[in-house]
Amino acid sequence: MQARPPPGLTTAEAARRFLQHGPNALAEPPRPSRLHRLGRNLVHLFALLLWTGAGLALLAGLPELAVAIVVVVLVNAAFATGQELRAERATEALRRMLPQQARVRRDGVEQEVAAAELVPGDVLVLRPGDRVSADGELLDETELRVDESTLTGESWPVAPHGVVHAGTWVTGGVGEAVVTATGMNTEFGRIAALTQAGDLERSPLERELDRLTRFVALLVLGLGTAFFLTAGALGMGLRDRFVFAIGVMVANVPEGLLPTVTLSLALATQRMARRNALVRRLSAVETLGETTVICTDKTGTLTKNELTAQEIWTPALSVEVEGTGYSPHGRFRRDGEVVHPSELDEVLRAGLLCNDTKLEPGAEGWRVVGDPTEAALITLAAKGGLHHPTEAGLAPRLAELPFDSTRMRMTTVHATPAGRVAYVKGAPEAVLARTRGDEASRARALREARELEGSGLRVLALARRAVDAATPLTVDALEQDLELLGLVGMLDPPRPEIAGAIERCRRAGIRIVMVTGDSGPTARAVARRIGLVDDACSVVEGSELDGLADDELVRLVLHGNVVFARTAPEGKLRLARALRAHGEVVAMTGDGVNDAPALREADIGVAMGIAGTDVARETADLVLVDDDFSSIVAAVEEGRAVYANIRRFAAYHFCSNVGELVPFLVWGLSGGAVPLPLVVMQVLAIDLGTDMLPAIALGTERAEPGTMERPPRRRTERLLNRATVARVYGYVGPIEGLAAMTSFLWAYWLAGWRPGDVLADAGPLYVQATGMTCLGVVAAQVGAGLAMRTDRRSVFSVGLLSNRFLLAGIAVEAALAVALVEVPVLQELFHTRPLGWEHWALLAVWPPVVLAAEEARKAVVRRRSHDVGVEGAQPRSPTAPPLRRRYGARIAEPPDARRPRGGDALDVPSKGGSP
Repeated sequence: MQARPPPGLTTAEAARRFLQHGPNALAEPPRPSRLHRLGRNLVHLFALLLWTGAGLALLAGLPELAVAIVVVVLVNAAFATGQELRAERATEALRRMLPQQARVRRDGVEQEVAAAELVPGDVLVLRPGDRVSADGELLDETELRVDESTLTGESWPVAPHGVVHAGTWVTGGVGEAVVTATGMNTEFGRIAALTQAGDLERSPLERELDRLTRFVALLVLGLGTAFFLTAGALGMGLRDRFVFAIGVMVANVPEGLLPTVTLSLALATQRMARRNALVRRLSAVETLGETTVICTDKTGTLTKNELTAQEIWTPALSVEVEGTGYSPHGRFRRDGEVVHPSELDEVLRAGLLCNDTKLEPGAEGWRVVGDPTEAALITLAAKGGLHHPTEAGLAPRLAELPFDSTRMRMTTVHATPAGRVAYVKGAPEAVLARTRGDEASRARALREARELEGSGLRVLALARRAVDAATPLTVDALEQDLELLGLVGMLDPPRPEIAGAIERCRRAGIRIVMVTGDSGPTARAVARRIGLVDDACSVVEGSELDGLADDELVRLVLHGNVVFARTAPEGKLRLARALRAHGEVVAMTGDGVNDAPALREADIGVAMGIAGTDVARETADLVLVDDDFSSIVAAVEEGRAVYANIRRFAAYHFCSNVGELVPFLVWGLSGGAVPLPLVVMQVLAIDLGTDMLPAIALGTERAEPGTMERPPRRRTERLLNRATVARVYGYVGPIEGLAAMTSFLWAYWLAGWRPGDVLADAGPLYVQATGMTCLGVVAAQVGAGLAMRTDRRSVFSVGLLSNRFLLAGIAVEAALAVALVEVPVLQELFHTRPLGWEHWALLAVWPPVVLAAEEARKAVVRRRSHDVGVEGAQPRSPTAPPLRRRYGARIAEPPDARRPRGGDALDVPSKGGSP
């Protein structure tokens, strides 16, 4: 890089150009208007079934009923449209929580600004992992490589020919470019204008809802046709048969299912955001619940990513370092004595100058702008009295060969008073292979590095070489014949909550595998400390992984006692492909630019919000605001909960459908001997009136206790699985049908009717009885709403009254039920009459009856399974033994690290030089 970089625009000039050119953003693709959305919700399959019902009502000479059904369709479409808009606003708000940033020079200072604020003339500073946010002409570059696949379709990084384009990614090297075009004037903007109208692939949940919709349509049409013909065979008149068919159709259409699904997903994304997991795609919420394998990074995800130098080794001496975190205070000790030997100065200087990171003081401590590994080296140098402004002034940087995951090294060239010097840092094996000296010296250094790594420390090697002005600034010329300065071992402590998170995954039947760029000994030590693996674990390094067949690779992962170390991005991609081909649902974490293919290949790509690069965040489905593995576990729990809530709503609604269908069946199959106990208008009142709010409230239910103690849901499992169908159509639904018919007959009983007497089919008594049938279904649904909150656990274990939204929904449901029979206008519209206390006494019985019946069923299920969630749980590994080394007390296991667990993900930083 040139010694005097261009100063860039002034802040005032940038502001003037922003007003002239506007924001650097792509024009939003045209979104469907509200009217278009409303129209779309008027013609989906459920709506078409109701339109058919309205048409049949007209044919049967029932215009009032036809109008009522049309009103229901319109109201439901308006509700669905409102939920779509709400979900869209929610996801857009979550996206805005991670604004795109760009590095520029303004007022002569390198700074970060919102990418939308870039203007022509700005000087872009490009580093590995950066997203190029505007078109520009290169001013300077060193080994710059750019992924232009968004423009060309070729995924191989290329050397740009004098220009860079918006929408591409820096994969290696460094550079600076002056912005020439922004927004829709860029090459990417012109392409986007042609492609914004493309359709997105439907998610697994959307496809499952399509299947459910088709199932309901076939059920409705089949039942309606069958009973229409059967009723005719029993002598029922044509008009009554039409009424029968309409009733069967309306009673079986879950009108509120689709908007409630959208609402459940939107609420889940908001809950995840509060738990530090931002969902970039709404459909990813449901997929999370199916996750069977999590391939996770180590650094920053399982550990704090707060590295502290603990030990320095040089060929002449070994020194321990005091202090924690990024505080620049701490002493050096040799054999317990405080020392500051001058032999360490050049080691500290190399780590300080071969460095692209900044440490800035903040209100809550030191803020790292860059790579935490490099921040640890800056802190280490400060403890030795070396500070960047002073050292950079004495030895200004002349050139840089950035770190990349292939070389595992970084080199900078400086003009020192003694001449030009190249400082190199990187993985011990990568640096030692380029040092001068005999094999014995290199072997000794490598043994020491392995000993440090075996204690769970990340180790960097530091070296230097004198160069002259004629030396080419290339890898081969600068990174050879190096003088080894020493090794630095750094500790990255595990997150304190990681032990509990991993144990929860194990109980949930989810495999965790560590896939890291760190060395095998370091990865194994950390994995043992957090209980991911035991002493017998296998360590597979990158070269070994390449030689494994896919079947063997999958076997190792599912065995659950393996760590993948020194893994290249290609290894992560292959791991994701192999596991998915085996039928596993894979969540893959990543932060580097080269992680993007693996994140894209996985079922759920998880990027780091703090340490992650732009390309990783843009590719991922889920972004962890806090880079914490525990947030993944929380997101999986929410994913499982939202699918369970959708199933609960469907079950709740279909239960009332059965309760509504039974009266029509009794009427039709009796050939009219039993008067029609429930009219279609009352069915509509239940489905779109009393039922709607409790059903929506079930979509807000938190994860059931035991949710993370069951194996993942199989991808082939249907929304209405056999257990749910049996629960609805074989148990709760028939109980609701019994409640409906008993309530109907109770009204006649109170009026003096006894079995054997003819049931009146007209008059106030009959109207009152139909109202009782309607309220019988409503009362049973109150019990079902409370009972459906859990699948196997007792609802009392989660607090019968703990869902305040459901309580509010039930209160509104009860108020509407009273209004249906007491308000004169509604009496005429919905075919009801006032009830006496004896009627209400029976209705009050049904909620506890349904609730008690469901509690009894759950108790039987629990007794049969003995221990909810045992099926599919992973075998527990033995307790990880304590680490033994001379500084073992400093890295003792956290008190909650009681069980070994799985592995880590690629720890290759996007820049800076740590392995």
